[in-house]
Amino acid sequence: QVRLVESGGGLVQAGGSLRLSCAASGQTFSRHAVGWFRQAPGKEREFVTFINWLDYRYYADSVKGRFTISRDNARNTVYLQMNSLKPEDTAVYYCAAKTVWTVATMGDTNSYDSWGQGTQVTVSS
Repeated sequence: QVRLVESGGGLVQAGGSLRLSCAASGQTFSRHAVGWFRQAPGKEREFVTFINWLDYRYYADSVKGRFTISRDNARNTVYLQMNSLKPEDTAVYYCAAKTVWTVATMGDTNSYDSWGQGTQVTVSS
């Protein structure tokens, strides 16, 4: 399994931006599909966005047009650029990776092999 470490979280005012990073080690990352999920207090973990090794990307409706996922295989890192942040974006953000993917399972947390420890994002109003 690949080991994942998220970073870049913090406190930001509504309307601001943050860039999260998901750094991988342990295996060749270029053949992994990566998803970002988030979990707010008292809520279930929810799908945010996804990218595979063919650069296919998909976004949850709640973040479409505001968040952008990208990857740099040379650095074994996937990024999540978050713009126009809202208080409802407040959550712990997790990245997850897997080597087998389908469109149907992009948002299925059980289908991912590796998870990071999460990074807190807090958006103040």
